[in-house]
Amino acid sequence: MLYREIEKNGDELSVLGFGAMRLPTNNGRADEKRATEQIRYAIDHGVNYIDTAIAYMNEPLVGRALGDGYREKVKIATKLPPWNVNKAEDMENIFKVQLENFNINYIDYYMLHGLNHPGWEKMLKFGALEFLDRLKSEGKIINAGFSFHGDKELFKEIVDAYDWDFCMIQYNYLDEKNQAGKEGLEYAAEKGLGIIIMEPFRGGNLTKNIPSEVEDIWNQAEIKRTPAEWALRWILNHPEVTCVLSGMNEEEHIKENLRIADEALPNSLKSEELELVEKVRDKYRDLMKIGCTGCQYCMPCPAGVDIARCFEFYDSTYIFGNKRMNQLQYALGLGVFHEGAYASKCIKCGKCEKHCPQDLPIMDLLDDVSGDMEGVLTKVVPPVFKFYLAINGRIMGRKAKKISKDN
Repeated sequence: MLYREIEKNGDELSVLGFGAMRLPTNNGRADEKRATEQIRYAIDHGVNYIDTAIAYMNEPLVGRALGDGYREKVKIATKLPPWNVNKAEDMENIFKVQLENFNINYIDYYMLHGLNHPGWEKMLKFGALEFLDRLKSEGKIINAGFSFHGDKELFKEIVDAYDWDFCMIQYNYLDEKNQAGKEGLEYAAEKGLGIIIMEPFRGGNLTKNIPSEVEDIWNQAEIKRTPAEWALRWILNHPEVTCVLSGMNEEEHIKENLRIADEALPNSLKSEELELVEKVRDKYRDLMKIGCTGCQYCMPCPAGVDIARCFEFYDSTYIFGNKRMNQLQYALGLGVFHEGAYASKCIKCGKCEKHCPQDLPIMDLLDDVSGDMEGVLTKVVPPVFKFYLAINGRIMGRKAKKISKDN
């Protein structure tokens, strides 16, 4: 296993982290025995960074998997969900429950979860930065960070707003310019932050159901690698990257990723290998219906539409298939976690089109997105999910009070 040091705190993290968002299941429920075996196998082979979140509903399972001396071998990372915070005391309640979930008294890497414009504004409103300061001073968290799903300018604003130890961004060869992108990666690295990468395979889309046109390009490579290996090696070729998370739930994938993590040094890919990845990226973009590069010059939208993400969800449907899943992610991503960012919110002001370097007919394209991606799910998912969050918030409040009383 290779390790990379975080300039800010001196920690050496394994270049491969275990992402616990997609643990194995059995008949629709988490398969705890198999998940525990997988987590411990990864740790036994050098992984020392385990990432989860209260939203994944598996913190207790991960905590139990880290029994028998495994806790001391790893850094635990988890997250504070802004969508569960409606008053300042909610942050304290959530954190108490998280410590109880893991059965620990401190968390190594603690993040504000999935920040975008609404989430960041809410965190500032309720004093999240002061809350992180207090947790650090009390020794309840060691490192403070944030995970991110917004635009580049917001990313830089957040990086500059606090003395962060690390951050987590979505980054892969198809999303080099999307969200924080390479520009954000380099910006955070200049500040000395540890940089954790999520979605290296874009939710698995870069490793399965590969279009034949893309397969033909991969087959041109002198060294034969799986799409997963190409994707991981491309990310780890960046010296700015500290650790790449992989949501591993198949033993063969864990073994493959561990092998790659033994070998993938920064700046180790040859120029012809990088050119091959560029060809694959270009082919994927050729297959897109819209072909937005994610430059975000069209943002911010006066009506709050997240134009780049609308196009991202839409294009993913036509490149990778699974339309219903993409519609669900569209409803969650733009209707719950970034409320009111749907394509249908467009007011036809035309501001975006004046700034698009590709001269895309953005207003017409948003109509296409709205017609194809919006429907029952965008109407039903947000209120149902918000109801669930409200109930969950009350449950966590009761748990926190019980924990305080018992202590």
